[in-house]
Amino acid sequence: MLSGKKIVLAVTGSIAAYKTAYLVRLLVRENAEVKVVMTSAAKDFITPLTMSTLSKNPVLCDPFEEGSGEWHSHVDLGTWADMLIIAPATANTLAKMAHGIADNYLLTVYLSARCPVLFAPAMDLDMYNHPATKANICKLETLGHQLIEPQVGELASGLCGAGRMEEPEKILDFVVSEFNRSQDLKNQKILITAGPTYEAIDPVRFIGNFSSGKMGFAIAENAAKRGAEIILVTGPTHCLVDHPNIKRIDVITAHEMYEECHRIFDETNITIMCAAVADYTPEKPSGKKIKKEGDTLEIKLSPTRDILASLGKLKRDDQLLVGFALETNNEVENAVKKIQNKNLDFIVLNSLRDKGAGFGTPTNKITIIDRNGKSKSYDLKPKEEVAMDIIDTLVYYLNH
Repeated sequence: MLSGKKIVLAVTGSIAAYKTAYLVRLLVRENAEVKVVMTSAAKDFITPLTMSTLSKNPVLCDPFEEGSGEWHSHVDLGTWADMLIIAPATANTLAKMAHGIADNYLLTVYLSARCPVLFAPAMDLDMYNHPATKANICKLETLGHQLIEPQVGELASGLCGAGRMEEPEKILDFVVSEFNRSQDLKNQKILITAGPTYEAIDPVRFIGNFSSGKMGFAIAENAAKRGAEIILVTGPTHCLVDHPNIKRIDVITAHEMYEECHRIFDETNITIMCAAVADYTPEKPSGKKIKKEGDTLEIKLSPTRDILASLGKLKRDDQLLVGFALETNNEVENAVKKIQNKNLDFIVLNSLRDKGAGFGTPTNKITIIDRNGKSKSYDLKPKEEVAMDIIDTLVYYLNH
């Protein structure tokens, strides 16, 4: 299943390090090429000789080879890897990863890696539940890294609770699933919209909303990593993308977004409308800055064209159309109406009544509802994980 895949296994100083011998054996059995990196503390729990024998590659612990002085390039190793697995990941290493600290060879490899990163924490119950550790894990998930959650059971301290590193067989399942995801949107061309639109009142003022664009950009990144060609049409935002599969088109107004979406729509297989498009725009924007005169100012608004509804009318049988609904009341009812009125395949619903969801936050809490009324609700998660849930749903519909 992993034939030709290049995997770096990074082992840190935890009693759970003994499990990594079994993990290396499983990865090699699946024809992966495995290179092991260890911290100095990890060598207290399992020997480099064991790991090099099982991986059939020298184990790297330091940038310079003892005796010969040969340099092991962390950059070359980080860019060589198709996947980096950090298992076990101690609280100390998680903290350093989250804050960009590179005080050992393993961490320099991590900071050089351009591939998916999976991490399997292992530590005592109170360490795992400490707010600082939880914050570090959340930060790493926000960076797009995949958490392999520790299991509940008896710990080395004698306590019982969460903190046991996941078993090697389950970690292998995570690895295989991650590689399968990496190509499950190959040959798909996807239009994604993101961010707000700004509707000019005068040259210095506009009507807009609080959308940061984070959700749409996270969806674009996740879909691109899984092999899709992305055209991202975005309103004004500070978000950045660097994936080569993403072509970014910047717009400002609802009219500009309408024009770009209609220009692109016919050549795409999938459209995901995540942007928070203004429903109204000033009818006659002033060409000059409006001066403060009198106690009131009246601005006449006219409705913008409904991009999602107009694309729904053009949608072919071989196209998927996904919408978003941000609601404050009657959430499910309003979302279901939107599916019907705009010819959507499914809709992503979130509510401003849910703390941590909606605009301007790094997290979101969603419910996905399809055109048949089937729905699935998800817990509050970092938007990068929410994006994965949305794309997983999309792949399911493509395959069914």
